[in-house]
Amino acid sequence: MPTIKIDDREFDTDSLSPEARQQLDMLIAAENRLRELQRDTALVQTARNAYLSALRAHLPTPLQQMQAAHGDTLKL
Repeated sequence: MPTIKIDDREFDTDSLSPEARQQLDMLIAAENRLRELQRDTALVQTARNAYLSALRAHLPTPLQQMQAAHGDTLKL
């Protein structure tokens, strides 16, 4: 007899109406999807940070530093 706790009350899932069971199934699916999205978000944020770190390693000298070293204008 599986149970579910909602609003601090326990219910026997076997005694739920078909409509209530359908809503419970959708709630469970939504909870599972939220967990998947949270994992995906963590993965994408980690990848973003890695790409940003790699990009920083390949950036040229910032314009502000070049201008400070050589005056206000760039001479080519």
